[in-house]
Amino acid sequence: MTDLFRVGVIANTHGVRGEVKVFPTTQEPERFKKLKDVILDTGKEKIDLEVKAVRFFKNLVIVKFKGIDNINDIEKYKGCDLYVTRENAIPLEEGEVYLADIINSKVITEDGEEFGELVDILETGANLVFVVKHDGKEVLLPDIPDCVKEVDDKNKVVTVHIMKGLLDL
Repeated sequence: MTDLFRVGVIANTHGVRGEVKVFPTTQEPERFKKLKDVILDTGKEKIDLEVKAVRFFKNLVIVKFKGIDNINDIEKYKGCDLYVTRENAIPLEEGEVYLADIINSKVITEDGEEFGELVDILETGANLVFVVKHDGKEVLLPDIPDCVKEVDDKNKVVTVHIMKGLLDL
């Protein structure tokens, strides 16, 4: 189980007063309005930052952090990820799971046969797509009721029905 969830990536600076343009990686960009703290992952260290102000521009979020008042103080973090802790993540509704919690899950067929391992999840406009490593190849399985039958995040097991044509090359 992961304790940090990525909510965005610093795309660029905005102005000279230390604001940044953030590309949101969360399904609900509006959540930035309620964020008080984020964790900046520089690749070498994780830095706790307090969110001072948030506004929206096109598909980006403009964020101002407390104590960062100069473009030179933030410019070096372009391309860095922003995370929140599990406690600050959006609460789950009944039947929902955090996608990060099911990565590396064992994938089995509804007959109980081991099929592979869930290695990634793609977000498309229509639905999620599970990327499953199967016999040395990647198989794309749509997260729709006809295909994904059960997701058990506690035991890290995803039960699937292999629909006709999904394994054809």
